[in-house]
Amino acid sequence: MSHQAQQAREAFGARLRELRKGAGLTGRALANAANWHLSKVSRIEHGKQNVSDDDIRVWCRIVRAEEQVADLIATVRHIEAMWMEWRRMFTAGAKTPQKRSLSLYEKTSTFHIYHPTVVWGTLQTADYAAATFRQVIEFLQIPDDTDEAVALRMQRQQYLYQGDRRFSVILGEQALYTNYGGGDVMRGQLDRLLAVMTLPRLSLGVIPRKAEQKIWPGNSFSIFDDRLVVVETYSAELAVTQPREIALYNRAFSLLQQSAVYGHDLRGLIANALAELDSGI
Repeated sequence: MSHQAQQAREAFGARLRELRKGAGLTGRALANAANWHLSKVSRIEHGKQNVSDDDIRVWCRIVRAEEQVADLIATVRHIEAMWMEWRRMFTAGAKTPQKRSLSLYEKTSTFHIYHPTVVWGTLQTADYAAATFRQVIEFLQIPDDTDEAVALRMQRQQYLYQGDRRFSVILGEQALYTNYGGGDVMRGQLDRLLAVMTLPRLSLGVIPRKAEQKIWPGNSFSIFDDRLVVVETYSAELAVTQPREIALYNRAFSLLQQSAVYGHDLRGLIANALAELDSGI
C-alpha cells in the first residue's frame, strides 16, 4: 500500500475512534457488543487492519451513527482504490488503460471533464492522440503499442453519438496551443474542436487565458456520474469515490464553468489559435 493510502487508512481509523468515543464507549465495550476480539478494534482504529462493509455497518449501529454508513463505506473503497500507479497500469502498454476507460464510459451517463492544458482524449484526432501516447510511452519506458492505444481511444468517440449520455467539457486556452505533433497535427485538432462543438450531447467550453479565475486551475479531472472522480498526475491516477470529495470536485467544476466561454466566443479563441499557427508565431 502506498504511503498516502496508509495515511488515509490511519485517518479513517481515527474517525471511527472518534465515533466510538462520542458514543461514550470503550474499545472493550464496542468489541463485546460486536462480538469481536478487542485487538480487532485496536487494529482498525490504528489503521492496521482492513475494514469490510459489514464491519462498518456493525460499528455504526453500535455507536448509533447509522447515517454515516454510506459515507464511511465510500471512504474505505476510496482508500482501497486510492492510487493506481501509472507504471503498474501501463505494464502491458498504453492500450491497457484505454480498454479500462471503454468499460467505464459504457456505464456512465453524465461526464464532467476538465483539462487545463491538453485536449481531452475523446475529442482528440488520431494524429494528436498518437503524439500524446508516444510521449507517455517514452516517459514511462513501456512497450510501444501506440497504434492499438490510438484505435481504442478513437472507439471512445462513439459515445459522443450514442445513447443519452451528456458531456460537459472545459479546457484551458493553453490546450489550444500545447503542441503535440507539429503544425499540421495541431491544425487538424483545432478543426476537430470546431466540428464537435456543435454536437447536441456535448457542451464544450474554454477558459481564456485572461479570464478572471474563480478557482485555481489545478490538475485535470474527470467526474463520472457523481460516483467517481479520476485525477491524473505524472506518477499516479487518483480515484476519488467519497461523496464529500466528489461534491468538492463538482463545486470546482461549477466555478471553472463561470470562467469559460462557449459558442461564438469559443470559435474566436480557436480561430486565433489557428491564425497563430498559420503565421508561424
